[in-house]
Amino acid sequence: MNILSQGDGKLFSDPSANNARAYFASKPRALTDKLTTVQDAVARLVHDGDYLAIGGFGCARIPTAVAHEIVRQGRQNLRFAGHTATHDFQILCAGNRTGHGRTLAAVEIAYVVGLEARGLSPHARRVLQSGEVACTEWSNYALAVRLKAAAMGLPFLPARSMLGTDTFRRSGAKEIACPFTGERLLALPALFPDVAAIHVHEADRYGNARIRGTSVADFDLARAAKRLIITCERLIPSAEIRGDPTRTAIPFFCVDAVCEVPYGSYPGNMPYEYFSDEAHLCAWLEAEEEPQAFAEFLDHYIYGVRNFNEYLERCGGLEQLQKLRLQELMLHQSGV
Repeated sequence: MNILSQGDGKLFSDPSANNARAYFASKPRALTDKLTTVQDAVARLVHDGDYLAIGGFGCARIPTAVAHEIVRQGRQNLRFAGHTATHDFQILCAGNRTGHGRTLAAVEIAYVVGLEARGLSPHARRVLQSGEVACTEWSNYALAVRLKAAAMGLPFLPARSMLGTDTFRRSGAKEIACPFTGERLLALPALFPDVAAIHVHEADRYGNARIRGTSVADFDLARAAKRLIITCERLIPSAEIRGDPTRTAIPFFCVDAVCEVPYGSYPGNMPYEYFSDEAHLCAWLEAEEEPQAFAEFLDHYIYGVRNFNEYLERCGGLEQLQKLRLQELMLHQSGV
């Protein structure tokens, strides 16, 4: 195939579909009970140096409990897919501080540092500007195509995205000539994360999972990841899954661990369940302005709690969570 040009960015994962197939061939597919705790799932399935990907979109449907636990357990030198990453990236960057090592070593950037309309994360910005984290750039669409290629068992897929842009120049993509027409296309390498975490609305103990609302790239992420942690708002009987199998977005054979985590996307939004806690997200941004204040903030909310339930209690507990649930309900009833 004729390569016309290529970006200067490095690839932080192996795009070989054959190597990935060899791994997936050895992965058990039995219908087994995978219910466990977030602490156990992270301890078993997230390793130093892994390539990590996180599901959801922006501040919606993020697996906050998993991100907290990765930082709390002190995982080091992770590579990360920054695909629509907001508060999840903010949490992971919290592990890149003096005395706490380096949670993140490399990031594939589509959208990071920003928390959408809420502004930029001061600490995440410091981390990236320090130069301690290697970066390669992509568009959001390009990262989605890379996951699609992996889910299809291909080493790359062609696209038109990023051609003629500085994003292409800073990416790890290659410009090619179509073997059929000679047209210029971009070859986007497959992305096979070592481990991924996705928060869903409902799941059974085997890993069959349901998502309401937009799924973005999670359908492909679940099939591309070598190991997958599912956190869910509600654990439901397998008989209910079997009663309406068309609602299953992620099948059990993709999943390695299932963790029931009510309000698991907090302080982010969970569509149809609860609204985001804007005050708490603002508190994160304010605390990050000054490193000492941020260290105290993290000691209180992450390092000083044993699990996600204790974190929720420190954020206002059930009373605050019910307010957010009512807010989400009112927004949907008003047609927003």
